[in-house]
Amino acid sequence: MLGRMVTRRRAETRGRLLDAALRVFADKGWGQARIEEICEAAGYTRGAFYSNFASLDELFFALYDDRAELIAAQLTAALAAPDRSFRSVIARTADTLLLDRDWLLIKTDFLLHAARNPQVAGRLAEHRARLREAIEQRLATLPLDLPDVPGTARAVIAAYDGVTVQLLLDADVNAARAWLTELLTTLLVR
Repeated sequence: MLGRMVTRRRAETRGRLLDAALRVFADKGWGQARIEEICEAAGYTRGAFYSNFASLDELFFALYDDRAELIAAQLTAALAAPDRSFRSVIARTADTLLLDRDWLLIKTDFLLHAARNPQVAGRLAEHRARLREAIEQRLATLPLDLPDVPGTARAVIAAYDGVTVQLLLDADVNAARAWLTELLTTLLVR
C-alpha cells in the first residue's frame, strides 16, 4: 500500500511540475526559464524537480512525449469515426489536431536550442522519428494507394510544422485549420 501511495504521489508531483513548466516556458520562453521558477510555480523544491528530471532538457522531452501521445490519440480518434471517406478523415484530423499556441512557442524555442546543441538535436530527432512512425502506421490504415508512405508521413509533418509557424505569426486558429485541411488534401489526394 505504501509503495502505491509513493508512486501516486510521485506521479502527481511529476504532473504538477510538467504543468508548471508548460506555463513558465510559455510565459518566459525556453531559454529564459529557470528550474527555480518551475518549482515555485508548481509549489515544490528543487529536490522535487531533481527527483523527477535530470535537467530542463529532460523535462522538455517529457512534455514533448505527452504532446506526441495527445496528437496520436487525436489522429486515432479522427480515423476511427464511422465516416471514413477521405475528405471527412482529413477534416476531422485538421479539426482535432493540437494547435496550442503556448506549446508551439515552447517547441519552437526548444528547436532553436536543439539546433545549437548536437546531443539535444539527436534526441529530438529520435522523438520526431517515433512521431513520424506513428503517422506512417495511421496513414497505412487509410483507404489510399500511397506509393511512398514514409515520404507522405514526412510531408504531413512538414505541412503541420508550416501551418504552426503561420499560427504563431497570425494567431488565427481557424485559418490554420483551413490551411492544414487544404495542405493535407493536396498531399494525400493526388
